[in-house]
Amino acid sequence: MWEYTDKVKDHFLNPRNVGKIENADGQGEVGSLACGDALTLYFNLDENKRIKDAKFQTFGCASAIASSSALTEMIQGLTLDEAKKITNEDIAQYLGGLPKEKMHCSVLGRDALEKAIAYYYGEGEQKADGEIICDCFGVTDKEIERAVRENNLMIVDDVTDYVKAGGGCGNCHDKIQAIIDSVLGRKPAPKKKTAPLTNIQRIKLIEETLEREIKPALKKDGGDIELLDVDGSRVLVKLHGTCATCSVSQVTLKHYVESKLRELVTPELVVEEVQS
Repeated sequence: MWEYTDKVKDHFLNPRNVGKIENADGQGEVGSLACGDALTLYFNLDENKRIKDAKFQTFGCASAIASSSALTEMIQGLTLDEAKKITNEDIAQYLGGLPKEKMHCSVLGRDALEKAIAYYYGEGEQKADGEIICDCFGVTDKEIERAVRENNLMIVDDVTDYVKAGGGCGNCHDKIQAIIDSVLGRKPAPKKKTAPLTNIQRIKLIEETLEREIKPALKKDGGDIELLDVDGSRVLVKLHGTCATCSVSQVTLKHYVESKLRELVTPELVVEEVQS
């Protein structure tokens, strides 16, 4: 589905510094299992206040594991002031680049490092800053603004790649685009009035989107998807190949297939898997 560099593959297959540090000087926990990615980062300092040891525990994809592993190598030997300067782009570059759809994994690492440093200074757990814009992933307007500003993001898909906002139900897309336009100083584009799709048009567009946008990506990983029926806003599908046996097949359905159909067909669609 995605092209990974040799360094990403190496850190995924042979992750460094996996584990937990008891009584760590710094500890930062970000993400959640409900969102698909979770990371806890630990570090200890030496007598010169430099990071002498760093470990991580993560639940997530290959990019999440590789980004976490890389980060633990990057910060060892640094002072906390030096570590604070590490950006998500630095993590991605250290790995030789990440697929744009996986940049949120580098952001996860950066955020965990910031929380671990805050823990060391006794700042405690901070409440989410700003208004929740994406209810599916709990992302605030401040987090979106920061991602847009630091990475020069231009469209909603870019924001989804970096902080996951907009990758669920899609109801927040207009708000995300408004934030992007505000940060970049752009006037919002006028909304186009379009006639609602007929049922035949909707089914045809779903079929075309599956064939053009979704099936080729799944087939690269040895999987496939079959459209069984469209019942109102419900899209009934069957997974084949590796997708059918994958432990994160529901993540693929919701975060990839459903989001693509909502983006390219109509936002109220709900994808459901029909089991054999």
